[in-house]
Amino acid sequence: MTKFTSYYRPASSGEGTSIAWGRLDGETIYDATSVAPSLAAAIADSALEALAAHREDPVALADVQLAPVIPHPGKIICIGVNYRSHQDEIGKAAPAAPVIFARYADSQIGHGEDALKPRISNEYDYEGEVALVISKPAYKVKKVDAYDHVAGYAVYNDFSVRDWQRAASQWLPGKTWPGTGGFGPYLVTADEVGDVTKLELTTRVNGEVRQHGVVADLINDIPSIIEYVTTFTPLAPGDVVVTGTPGGVGLFMEPQGFVGDGDVVEVEVTGLGTLRNVVREVD
Repeated sequence: MTKFTSYYRPASSGEGTSIAWGRLDGETIYDATSVAPSLAAAIADSALEALAAHREDPVALADVQLAPVIPHPGKIICIGVNYRSHQDEIGKAAPAAPVIFARYADSQIGHGEDALKPRISNEYDYEGEVALVISKPAYKVKKVDAYDHVAGYAVYNDFSVRDWQRAASQWLPGKTWPGTGGFGPYLVTADEVGDVTKLELTTRVNGEVRQHGVVADLINDIPSIIEYVTTFTPLAPGDVVVTGTPGGVGLFMEPQGFVGDGDVVEVEVTGLGTLRNVVREVD
């Protein structure tokens, strides 16, 4: 299975870090930054297939911190209330159209980075999801052609600050705090994922299973999402669409199951690996 990931490395200036990327094979990343400056740029250049056997410039995975799979996408489009089990726990009828909100790129974190819970909130929640990455310019795409515009898939955790999300009718204030968009550990190319509807998602908090779902249970399937979104906004290579979360979020548990400082949240998707983040409370 061909996997690509992004990671932090010391900046050439010697101060701070830059972001590199490469092909992940076991415990080694074969750096491909000399081929394209970023994973998104490589996707735009249709370079991933040629890099499936790339074995130059090895970097030990243990020596680096992973970054978000696509660190700086132009757009992150998220779909809300899109699993039947999540709709059921909310207790409302299915929305007439997909529920859409955006997330800012600078809110993202990679696998192994801390998820930042703002001290001002007592309602910090998890949402395990499957994300897709756009492969080529997509505007007014029909469902029949939608999968042709998907470069690959990865695990996402849409950590949510619920009290800020629910303070008004618009969700944005609760959905894009710094350090809340977990994205990783790697991208698997769409051709190797195969039938994405068969992927199973499981979210665990401190080892306890909180969410379990199958992509086939999406209310709006992936082709429908792509058709709908690209009707109102063009998407570019490297843009990210986060497809929704199953039932089992902390908000609707009895008693509520919000997460706090020190909690370990893992989202596992068959074939896409396990995204792990530890919650850290910050001012």
